[in-house]
Amino acid sequence: MNCLTTAWTAHKGELHGWLRHRVGDAALADDLLQDLFLKALRQGNRFCAVENARAWLFEVARNTLTDYLRVTHHMVELPDELVAVADETDTVDTLTACLPRVLSELSADDREAITLCDLQGMRQADFAKTKDLSLSAAKSRLQRARLRLHTRMSQVCQVQVDDSGRVSDFVPRL
Repeated sequence: MNCLTTAWTAHKGELHGWLRHRVGDAALADDLLQDLFLKALRQGNRFCAVENARAWLFEVARNTLTDYLRVTHHMVELPDELVAVADETDTVDTLTACLPRVLSELSADDREAITLCDLQGMRQADFAKTKDLSLSAAKSRLQRARLRLHTRMSQVCQVQVDDSGRVSDFVPRL
């Protein structure tokens, strides 16, 4: 454990300064530094095998700080205008109830393009390779499929759009 003591003595001040600079509180920096030391201590003899003890300590200090910030993040009340946007998002999210029915009514090629690229996140270049198409042809196929999906969703689900182009209402069709 002499290697840990040597590394700790050499870098403790620098680590404390780094933590204090980021949290703005000496007592909190002390607590995080103590957590860091305990993590290093738990490594036991494995710590001695670390090539660059300073880099390891700073990496663990960064992770310790990140963990602390993740656990203690403060909640902020949303302004009213953002709450309204969240309500609009709920309307669009519930519109997905129409999607399975409308997708099933599309051609197999359209359904496959939308499912692979839009729903499963396949890159258009990969879709083009899979279907033995040029990238331009794959993009055109996907664009046409999206247009047909949009038209069909508007018809089947009676989607209503407000003046700003946002979905304001629809009739769910399962």
